[in-house]
Amino acid sequence: MTISRRASLAMLATLAAASLIACGKKDEPAAAAPAAAPTAAATAAAPLRVAFVYVGPVGDAGWTFAHDTGRRAVEARFGDKVKTSFVENVPESAADAERVIRQLATDGNKLIFGTTFGYMEAMLKVAKDFPDVKFEHATGFKTADNLAQYDVRTYEGAYLAGVAAGKLSKSGKLGVVASVPIPEVIRNIDSFTMGARSVNAKATTAVVWVNKWFDPGKEREAATTLIGQGVDVLMQNTDSAAVVQTAQEKGVYAFGWDSDMTSFGPKAHLAASIINWSVYYNARVQAALDGTWKTGTTWLGLKEGGIDLGAYNADLPADVKSLLDERKKGIVDGSAPIWKGPIKDNTGKEVLAKDAVADDAFLHGVKFYVEGVDGKVPG
Repeated sequence: MTISRRASLAMLATLAAASLIACGKKDEPAAAAPAAAPTAAATAAAPLRVAFVYVGPVGDAGWTFAHDTGRRAVEARFGDKVKTSFVENVPESAADAERVIRQLATDGNKLIFGTTFGYMEAMLKVAKDFPDVKFEHATGFKTADNLAQYDVRTYEGAYLAGVAAGKLSKSGKLGVVASVPIPEVIRNIDSFTMGARSVNAKATTAVVWVNKWFDPGKEREAATTLIGQGVDVLMQNTDSAAVVQTAQEKGVYAFGWDSDMTSFGPKAHLAASIINWSVYYNARVQAALDGTWKTGTTWLGLKEGGIDLGAYNADLPADVKSLLDERKKGIVDGSAPIWKGPIKDNTGKEVLAKDAVADDAFLHGVKFYVEGVDGKVPG
């Protein structure tokens, strides 16, 4: 009993002391701890996080390689003001694209570039859920308050390649290894053919569709098929270097697409339609950094430095180079537009009247083959 009572008394004393301490804290709040001096890292602005979504592997040639070259140009220009990242081999299926793009937004990226047509609907959907993130979609046609659309006039490079092909083809039979039958690709096939027929009215173009952007095996098979049909100059609208490699093996000519592909076929490679995405990426990152970014549609061409036919083969004749320079000048200054009527489709129907010049709305809606292209556009 004595021990229990002592314990009770001790407990009461402890509770009383605690009560007094509590009252003291309430009446006389403790002084706040001095704030830590800000570090250099804390005072510096956090880098803008910029992400890129690629449909194929980065590799060392082609469409995705060209985009990643643009990404690296952003890093070189802006240094520690930005932090870039990319995800490659993202399918165009809505579920896959949305999952990746949504995760990038969730992870804190504030500027996201989706680099293929098939990402359009997924980007629209994710953009609605992340209004504070800026989205950029390549080659599409839909925009939103925080989703812009951008593209390069690849048909200009295709046309110039056609001019060279028309001059150098001995058979007059040209071929295109084509990816997916959307207006962008059909427009390139048509422009290539118009370029060739501007110097050889009898030139024709055969097309083999592989229905994928990147599939070296199918691209090789398509190129081989075209060569078997007598084609001696190849163009492609696919992403690997397989067409140039096949041309080298079979002893015909080819053009690099989206980037210089000389190393894959030095003898076959006549020139390359080269995209310079850094023109756009640097401008848009700068706009995001300085708060002037706005949605809209941008289509860069030769005039803006977004595309060019370059990486000429050393054996390309001087007169062909001179002709290409002349055609480039006409495209840039507007004196010789590529899509100027009269233009007919390959059934003989007039699609552009004499002296009429196609506007961008017309060009974005091209779903027909022009005169000189064999076959029918896939349904």
